[in-house]
Amino acid sequence: QLQLVESGGGLVQPGGSLRLSCAASGLTLDSYVIGWFRQAPGKEREAVSCITTDGTSYYGDSVKGRFTISRDNAKNTVYLQMNSLKPEDTAVYYCHADRVRGNFRDDYWGQGTQVTVSS
Repeated sequence: QLQLVESGGGLVQPGGSLRLSCAASGLTLDSYVIGWFRQAPGKEREAVSCITTDGTSYYGDSVKGRFTISRDNAKNTVYLQMNSLKPEDTAVYYCHADRVRGNFRDDYWGQGTQVTVSS
């Protein structure tokens, strides 16, 4: 069974930090581009960050300079370190694994973890 299990969400004060984890089973994450997405109430799903198989990272403008994506291939886990959190960061955060091989594509989503930034 292919599965992505997310953890690390919770309630944090503005200016605080959280580290989200996405742990994989049934697939090896080093073969995939990994993305973090988020969706807040009343808003469309937003791409937050992604990391390629060679470790190149991308960040959306709203989080650039505050969030860091990383991967630990030995643990088959991807992380999103979130610093200087703002109330606008409140959302459900999802991990996504994406792979293309020739004419084929496979991709998988985690279940999501809630992040709430509030005083």
